[in-house]
Amino acid sequence: MRGYALRAAAPVGPVAGLAFAVIVLAAGFAGIGVAAAGAVGAVIGVLVAVALTSAAWAYCDRMALSAAAARPVSEVEHPDLYRLVRELSKEGRLPVPRLYLSPAEQPNSFVVGRGPRNAAICCTEGLLRILDEAELRGVLSHELAHVSGRDILASSVSAGLARIITFPAGAGWLLSGRGRSGEALLMLVFGPVAALVVRLAATESREYRADAAAALLAGDAAALASALRKVDFRAAQLPLAPDSRLTSVGHLMIVSPFRADGIARLLRTHPPAAERVRRLETLAGYRR
Repeated sequence: MRGYALRAAAPVGPVAGLAFAVIVLAAGFAGIGVAAAGAVGAVIGVLVAVALTSAAWAYCDRMALSAAAARPVSEVEHPDLYRLVRELSKEGRLPVPRLYLSPAEQPNSFVVGRGPRNAAICCTEGLLRILDEAELRGVLSHELAHVSGRDILASSVSAGLARIITFPAGAGWLLSGRGRSGEALLMLVFGPVAALVVRLAATESREYRADAAAALLAGDAAALASALRKVDFRAAQLPLAPDSRLTSVGHLMIVSPFRADGIARLLRTHPPAAERVRRLETLAGYRR
């Protein structure tokens, strides 16, 4: 598969979904403004929505990486990781993305950015611990497929918007002194709004497309299937709490990091891992 270029068509759906989400958000702020101060309040509400969207566009990568407590990783620390990313970027004819490491024990990964030239791949320590080289190559190919498919723009900006929307929940419990119970109550208010934005911009089909493109790039659909099976199993054992920070990055990750209950059910945008594995094994020529 040397020299293979990822040339997935830019998906219209996620971008259109993000645009619709922004319109809905602006309409919501305008409605609040009308109730508070009439026509002037509506204008102010729309301007606030525009400002929030601009902030999400500009800082979506920093917000997502911060939510995962990620730090830049050096080549000295993980030379094999750098080697794999360079090889795959060259084969996919893509710029080499920045690399980050999250301290999370749950194995997972995600890519964030507005396009190929400012993309950043983040892996968790748990991911690097459980995968062999072929499986890690498959996971990295999956993240690069999102970059090539141009769906990281919609998913990243929606992550930034979700982070901004749920910020009052995180700040509220600190100010109220009620701890996590206070945050949980505020998440009942802001969480569904963030979930709407995320679900409009991130669809199940984007994961299927990235899996298929990754199988071609890595040249080993079975290795990616094996990696997904491992990661999904361990993520179920070590689920993350859908708090005000992590709700913004759950849809970016290669498998859902949350339990499928409560507010996390609204945030699930991933197709079933078993179906993804089945499709990859079919690509690999497995017969059932």
